[in-house]
Amino acid sequence: MTRELVYGRNAVREALRGRRTVLELWAGERAAATLDWLAEGPRVQVRRERELTEAAGSPDHQGVVAWCEPYRYADAWALAAGSTPFVVCLDQVTDPHNLGAVVRSAAAAGASGVVVPAHGSVRVTPAVARSSAGAVEHFPVAVVPNLARYITDVKGPGLWAYAAVADGGATIWETDLAGGVLFVFGSEGKGVRPLVRRACDATVGIPMVGQVESLNVGVAAAVTMFETLRQRRTPE
Repeated sequence: MTRELVYGRNAVREALRGRRTVLELWAGERAAATLDWLAEGPRVQVRRERELTEAAGSPDHQGVVAWCEPYRYADAWALAAGSTPFVVCLDQVTDPHNLGAVVRSAAAAGASGVVVPAHGSVRVTPAVARSSAGAVEHFPVAVVPNLARYITDVKGPGLWAYAAVADGGATIWETDLAGGVLFVFGSEGKGVRPLVRRACDATVGIPMVGQVESLNVGVAAAVTMFETLRQRRTPE
């Protein structure tokens, strides 16, 4: 059976509570003795620290490593359906820590889901699961063959698509984000690709002062998403 690795206390704990089955569970002596929630999964195999590090491929396992069923990706088109969808797209973001951070913020801000293109972007990996603090186990992440085409297909009167940029465009404070919205955030350095940017209805930016010209994609996405949440909760 194909299986995938998850490591780190929050990531493994949420995997045990999530949609996919945990097939095998390893823990260090201290973790096995103190973490009561490990009993929610299969029988814990107590292993040495070195074995856990080798299995995880990282020293950041926090004494817990698990193998699960493959991650179940969501339907990207279903995420854009409904009366007021709130979709977050990442355009060729390759850093797993950024994807994990965006998923965690998106879940907290009430987004419908995160969408990534099939090529040139990181997908859900052990590092993504840990960076999201296990949020990927409960929050929809979808993969599409062509991001520009996807945006063109789903946008419309009830769903406006915005490319997040640092070079102009209306600010998130000036833009009405209370309805159906789709945001695209690009990779650091390259930003949103021209073809993907043209597929959007408009651009939007974060107002900033000082000498900083841009924000990390995880931070920029979080600021934008929580402004969207604020507008949706604030009466006109």
